[in-house]
Amino acid sequence: MSIKKQYLKSKPVCKVTFRVSEEIGKAAGTAHLVGEFNNWDFFSTPMKKLKKGAFTATLNLEKGRAYQFRYLLDKRNWQNDGDADRFVPTPFGDSENSVIAL
Repeated sequence: MSIKKQYLKSKPVCKVTFRVSEEIGKAAGTAHLVGEFNNWDFFSTPMKKLKKGAFTATLNLEKGRAYQFRYLLDKRNWQNDGDADRFVPTPFGDSENSVIAL
């Protein structure tokens, strides 16, 4: 898992590329990026599968904010991003969400 941030000078946004690693992606048929930026809609942000098995998605997110998110693999397996800026407990209390701060 990894996150790449690219701040744009012309707009108040940060171009963020989220990536599920090849090791984890190879075992998954689908991956979706789910978080506060899409109202936790499970399927509104599908990730593109690359040739070697990794998944990727790029979003323009508002600077000066923090967003909770997770990856949903094969519509049932939740994964956090080890490169997240921090982690917070989910409202359900059974796990944590990844957080990206911009």
